[in-house]
Amino acid sequence: MAALLKVEQDLTSSQLSSPLELLGWSEFFADQVQPSEAGLIPRRIASVHRARIEAIDVTGPVGLEFPANTSTGDYAVGDWVLADPLTDMLIRRLDRKSVFQRRPEGGRGQQLVAANVDTLLIVTSCNADFNLARLERYLIMANQAGSNPVIVLTKADTAEDAGMFQAQAEALQRDLPVVALNGRSADAVSLLRPWCGVGQTVALVGSSGVGKSTLVNTMTGPESDIKQKTGTIREYDAQGRHTTTARSLHAISGGGWVIDTPGIRTLYVSDVADGIDTLFAEITELAPLCRFRDCTHAHEPGCAVQAAVASGALLAGRLERWRNLLAENRDRTPVVSGPRGNKIVRKKKY
Repeated sequence: MAALLKVEQDLTSSQLSSPLELLGWSEFFADQVQPSEAGLIPRRIASVHRARIEAIDVTGPVGLEFPANTSTGDYAVGDWVLADPLTDMLIRRLDRKSVFQRRPEGGRGQQLVAANVDTLLIVTSCNADFNLARLERYLIMANQAGSNPVIVLTKADTAEDAGMFQAQAEALQRDLPVVALNGRSADAVSLLRPWCGVGQTVALVGSSGVGKSTLVNTMTGPESDIKQKTGTIREYDAQGRHTTTARSLHAISGGGWVIDTPGIRTLYVSDVADGIDTLFAEITELAPLCRFRDCTHAHEPGCAVQAAVASGALLAGRLERWRNLLAENRDRTPVVSGPRGNKIVRKKKY
């Protein structure tokens, strides 16, 4: 927490209305605290393990006790909670400003990845790991989570043409920031500075071996108390090993917070219709111009989407990926059925 203390010393009282703002506290959370809870202490979840949860407050790392029958799986790194200052007992979790979650293969519920993230840094590398279809899935999840997505291209110093990777990534979504960098270089910190201001929280997501932990170590600086382990990758397919095994919150040198996450092998889309609409905004905006309200954009006359494909304004491959993602989201999203709406079933594939 040395970086946190240094930032607090550098800020004047006019710049900081409350020390809690260093941790990402805002009016969104303050407005949720009831008058009867004035004696409770806000704390932020810093790491989540199977049997325990670690937290921080303005003094640094602090303990956190849980009521009986509490599951750590209900909490995410980045969550804000209220605790009793005398017993360290967690009283309740505050509503989230944003939440990044995914549905594992075969899982019924959503797996929490990170909460209250302002910017989601989607990390991939300028090598064989670069995959547009996978990046689209991360962008969908970021859009659905309510976080601003930024694609970070690591290992740009080893690529013959990093600009080629950057141009392809920028075309995925309107006004999408894409940053190419060397994760070990000090320049990486300045390149990411626009999203790492005081009190801002970023989370790193991506495959194993793309340099997330290396980038975290660079962002937290040499004064950081904790260094993330880094590993090597297989050169022929750029596949890496999992070096981060748990999600954790770290202070960024000069301000802000970064959440490192384990590599995700497979990312399924489920219950993310809004995220898909945002990613494919050009298709979403064309749909109301079709002759038929229920146009499938496949064969109907007067289809504005097919007209855009014919004119070259919309790539046929992008339309096909949109179809596939919509179908996967439909098939993997549980629906409520039964007389009382309490039975979860999956839509069948036809």
